[in-house]
Amino acid sequence: MAVDHYENFPVGSVLLPRRLRAAVHVIYRFARTADDIADEGDAPAQMRLAELGKLREELNRIDAGQPPQTAMMQQLAAVIAKHNLPITPFQDLLSAFSQDVVKTRYDTFGELVDYCRRSANPVGRLMLALYGETDARSLAMSDGICTALQLINFWQDVAIDWQKGRVYLPQEDLQRFRIAESQIAAGDTGGLWSALMRHEIDRTRKMLQAGAPLGKVLKGRLGLELRLIIMGGERILKKLHDSNGDMLGHRPVLTWRDWLYMLWRALRAK
Repeated sequence: MAVDHYENFPVGSVLLPRRLRAAVHVIYRFARTADDIADEGDAPAQMRLAELGKLREELNRIDAGQPPQTAMMQQLAAVIAKHNLPITPFQDLLSAFSQDVVKTRYDTFGELVDYCRRSANPVGRLMLALYGETDARSLAMSDGICTALQLINFWQDVAIDWQKGRVYLPQEDLQRFRIAESQIAAGDTGGLWSALMRHEIDRTRKMLQAGAPLGKVLKGRLGLELRLIIMGGERILKKLHDSNGDMLGHRPVLTWRDWLYMLWRALRAK
């Protein structure tokens, strides 16, 4: 599942069943290609949107039962057909990537969650579909986990996103805690910055915890991988909390000690 726009997509995970690895690689290639169109290089916004539009047209062909024109999308069509995958998650991903091209600020937390619904939740839903887990409760818990993971990435990468001209901290929260964007630019965590970040961390943790039971509901490799992912999110939130939200001076990362601890807990939590 994605944590930060497919950088942590489990394409190389030894926990993936061999029968699903090829399908996950194809889905990853689609997501990575679309994300790079939206985010990488110096192409103007109109050109990026046009390229994403071409991918959307290819998805429409697949949805209409027509053969796509490019090799990558032909492979994706074969995976969708073989595993009976829904087309909506792919369309949602393209919607989020297109939004990335034109939107750099979010007025409310609700707006941000809606973006996560389309940028992160589809990956979890596709992974569940590959494993044949499509009941409403599992999907809802997966959505909660994926949205929380995307939010964790935003809080972890405030400084990095600032360099890209983006601020994912909701504007309503910046105003509430009297934080100016100039503080982000200066790397200044004074004033009510710590209070702002505790606010974001607390509600993100609640969202992650609400979906966490899915890690025990799902059996086998998928359950183990999901428990590791959830614990990884929890560890980053703890590091953010312990630093009083000072990700501007030191971006929290997982160390090998964290991974050993997470694996121990994941194996015990069957």
